[in-house]
Amino acid sequence: MTRYRWVAARGAEGFPITMAAKVAEVSRQAFYDWRQRTAAGPTAAELAEVELVELMREIHAEHDGTYGVPRMTVELARRGQHVNRKRVERLMRAHGIVGVHKPAKVRTTIPAEENPPMPDLIGRRFAPAAPDVAWCGDITYIPTGEGWLYLASVLDLGSRRLVGYSMAEHMRTELVADALTMAAGARGGQTAGIIFHGDRGSQYMSGDYRAQIAELEMVQSVGRTGVCWDCDDPGVLLRSA
Repeated sequence: MTRYRWVAARGAEGFPITMAAKVAEVSRQAFYDWRQRTAAGPTAAELAEVELVELMREIHAEHDGTYGVPRMTVELARRGQHVNRKRVERLMRAHGIVGVHKPAKVRTTIPAEENPPMPDLIGRRFAPAAPDVAWCGDITYIPTGEGWLYLASVLDLGSRRLVGYSMAEHMRTELVADALTMAAGARGGQTAGIIFHGDRGSQYMSGDYRAQIAELEMVQSVGRTGVCWDCDDPGVLLRSA
């Protein structure tokens, strides 16, 4: 409620306007001027501003709330409303029209520069008849208030259970190596002959990771670079945890 409306409400209750205006810290003449303007209804300029704000709301909704002041100004001009940037900024702020920026997509699969020949032993057949026949690994990312957090997961395709995972603020080979170490520990080190399937990202194709696969007597299999359905759905890895 504005001060003028408060004074008007007190006047309607029978209080003297002069006293109410003094309490509200407005002049008696300013109150009467406001009441006269209110009685006359909105001006043409006020109506035009209401229409402009409604158009801005439409533009904001049409573009999923992503338009801030610069793009809103350009779009208004495109629709015949040539409004200066400062006025657009003032109206957006006054009416709570805020442009929301979508978070940047993080690239988790970086192709290895030297990809050695490696077979695809899974061929998108992600339902072996028993556990510990084939495992699948992938990296995903989680936005936090302090930056990105990366999650490497190892899924047993036969049981659909998450057998290993690792979280870190980086995507170096250690991230996926730690997840595989956890998975091997969960199976008591009995990993000989298990197929490990991943993509052709630099982490999975690194010499250190391939050496770890060999030490565990596992068989490495790869799909295509950065294609989630070649190394199972990363969402399944998270939902299985």
